[in-house]
Amino acid sequence: MTDWVQEMIAQGGYLGVFLLMFAETVFPPIPSEVIMSMAGLQAAKGTMHLFPAILLGSAGAMLGNIVWYIAARWLGLARLKPLVDRYGRWLTMDWAEVNRGERWFMRHGYLFVCLGRMLPTVRSLISIPAGLMRMRFLPFLIWSSVGTIGWSAMLAIGGWILGTRFAEMEAWLGLASTLLLIAMGSWYLWRVMTWKPSR
Repeated sequence: MTDWVQEMIAQGGYLGVFLLMFAETVFPPIPSEVIMSMAGLQAAKGTMHLFPAILLGSAGAMLGNIVWYIAARWLGLARLKPLVDRYGRWLTMDWAEVNRGERWFMRHGYLFVCLGRMLPTVRSLISIPAGLMRMRFLPFLIWSSVGTIGWSAMLAIGGWILGTRFAEMEAWLGLASTLLLIAMGSWYLWRVMTWKPSR
């Protein structure tokens, strides 16, 4: 994976960074940690500039974010009701909890979207609840951009500072992603085992 990303960036330059980050957002298994740290490494080598690489990488990610947001907004919460009613235990929610979640999202959604963009794995999924809850597009765009640029800049600057030691940063971020996935899986299993419908 690392060699393929390195080749794409070496051959495609800024366009390669843009396309890779777009693909990473639409298909989360492609790691942004590798893409942006590799872009930072190329900037350290002088083959591209750091600031445009961050902007183009963030723009690619935001295009993917918008695709997910539009798809989720088109789907809408109403179309999910039959699924929630039928598979509530496995979704660990009922319709009353969905309504409570919607009210919470209306109050705290902007912060949730912004911070979620800076979390491995979670960052690619945040657009879905934002679209389902019909978060207004302009605030979604602004707060998603803030979080996305922050994440992209952190990775690119890390790659630029570490130089050829970008693999070390990738390993630490990969460990963080794995631990986060384990925590999310454990939380889901606990929810399934203890879930009861609202009265």
